Order: sequence, then structure tokens, then C-alpha cells
Amino acid sequence: FTSLRVSSLNRHVKTHSDEKRHVCHLCLKAFRTATLLHHHVNVHTGSRSYKCSDCDMAFVTSSELSRHRRCKHTLEKPFKCSMCKYSSVEASKMKRHIRSHTGERPYACDLCSYASRDAYKLKRHMVTHSGEKPYECYICQAKFTQSATMKVHMLQKHVENVPKYQCPHCSTFISRKSDLGVHLRNLHSYMAVAVKCSYCEAVFHERYALIQHKKTHRNEKRFKCDQCSYACKQ
Repeated sequence: FTSLRVSSLNRHVKTHSDEKRHVCHLCLKAFRTATLLHHHVNVHTGSRSYKCSDCDMAFVTSSELSRHRRCKHTLEKPFKCSMCKYSSVEASKMKRHIRSHTGERPYACDLCSYASRDAYKLKRHMVTHSGEKPYECYICQAKFTQSATMKVHMLQKHVENVPKYQCPHCSTFISRKSDLGVHLRNLHSYMAVAVKCSYCEAVFHERYALIQHKKTHRNEKRFKCDQCSYACKQ
């Protein structure tokens, strides 16, 4: 990180520190910077001081406003991948996307070998260890640890209440036609720039084919000790 301003550098350095001196007086949650605390307090008070000049929407933070304008008005995607044609409106999504090329999975479970490219998926995974079941079927009140498991339940047990759209390329069933379109674009559209498997030399022009291929590596113990016969997955 480089900057022309000392204040920007100081603010950036704080992102590497675990110190959280700025405490919310309403819920006692702590933050690294006063700006983050200010944005957090706005969530409590409902204050939305950042207003869009093109519509009636207003937001708690300037970054939320910028993201809204890129998504709804300018359609700008300033964050571009250097390895494929993917681009994004958010830096965080680009950072997560890059991990699909590098194979990096920095969010590891402390209780098993699971590791994820993003924090949300790890959080969702941890529910499988805690036994918590936050997803409830609105028809029969059955509870599930994962939203995907609940959707399968809905399709299998309450098929008459759920419209079904089957993907023409795989066995996936989707309840909404718009979601089927998203599924087709994300998983089955042709990618001009091939994506390499992070475990071997194979390359793919379809994301679904890459995902299915990676499953063949799931139980491989690729990391081998050069001093003895020990090998492990991670």
C-alpha cells in the first residue's frame, strides 16, 4: 500500500492491527477506527446521510452509496481480474474471485479439514458442528442447518407448493425462473479464457465442469512429507 497522504497511510496501518479502541455506547461492540464506529452507530439510529442523486435511495455509508450507483446506475465494474474476463463492482468480491485461480482457502475450520475462500461459507459450515438449525420450512416447520438442505426438502416433500425449474445441463432444481437464469450464467456459460484446476494441470471453459472435476481431488492427500511417509489434504 502506498499513499500521498500520511493520514491515509495511518488509516491503512490500522487495518493490520487487532486493537479496537472505539466502542459503541449502545451495544459495546468495538471498532478499529472512529469512522467504522460512526457507520455502526448510524445502523442503530437509522441515519442514512448518503443520498443517491439519481433516485430516492439513501445509505449509511459512502461505500454503500458508491456500490449502489455502480450496480443500479453507472453499471461500472472497476475491479477487473488479470487472469480472466471477470469484473466486479466490489473489491471484496474480486478478492474472493482471485482465490478461485490461486486455490487459496484462508478460512479454515478448527474442528475438521474444511477450508473456504470466504468467511461467510466458513460461518455456514460451522453450523454443522454446533447443531444449530436456523432454516425452517414454512410449510411443516422442519428445521435444517443449511439453506440448501431446506430447499431440497421443499422440492422433495412439498413439491406441489414449489414451482420447479430443472437446469438443462445438470441435475439442479431451482424454485424461481430468475434464479435459473443466474445459475446458467454462473455455472454453464462458456468462458473464453480457460480456468485451470488449482490441484492439477486440467483447464476448463465451464465453471460447472471445473467444480465437478475438483470433487475428484477431494480425498487426495497431495501434501507429502519429504522425511517420512506422512501425507495430508491441507
